[in-house]
Amino acid sequence: MITKLTGVVWKILSWKTRKRIVRLTQSKFTVSVAAVIVNSKGEVLLLNHVLRAYSGWGLPGGFINHGEQPEEGIRREIREETGIELESPKLLRVRIVNTHVEILFTATAIGKPEVKSNEIIGLGWFALESLPEKMGHEQKLIIEKVLNE
Repeated sequence: MITKLTGVVWKILSWKTRKRIVRLTQSKFTVSVAAVIVNSKGEVLLLNHVLRAYSGWGLPGGFINHGEQPEEGIRREIREETGIELESPKLLRVRIVNTHVEILFTATAIGKPEVKSNEIIGLGWFALESLPEKMGHEQKLIIEKVLNE
């Protein structure tokens, strides 16, 4: 009975009202992209990021824009932060943490990276044995997995 009544009321409501109800009752989430970018020496590109809480150093990336596809987002983020282009980004994994979706790629760089954003303090190429101390443990594990494949 209640289900039928709900269906009848739902059909009477305007599209705009239904959309508002869905937005209020459904979970909201953020989506970010990051990339493990490896050079010909087997080193990984890391950025020292102003906004990265507690660690500073980490994989390049950021939030995707509304309507942007993940591959477009990682290409844009890398270009904005370092000025380089990515060659053949490949999906590595998708991870969900609470209301955040993290999409991780692997890729190789085209060009020489330079700091292009005021969000970035510095950048560098790092071998597995010389990763910065101030870097998240989870990202170190990801880099280790990629470099050891």
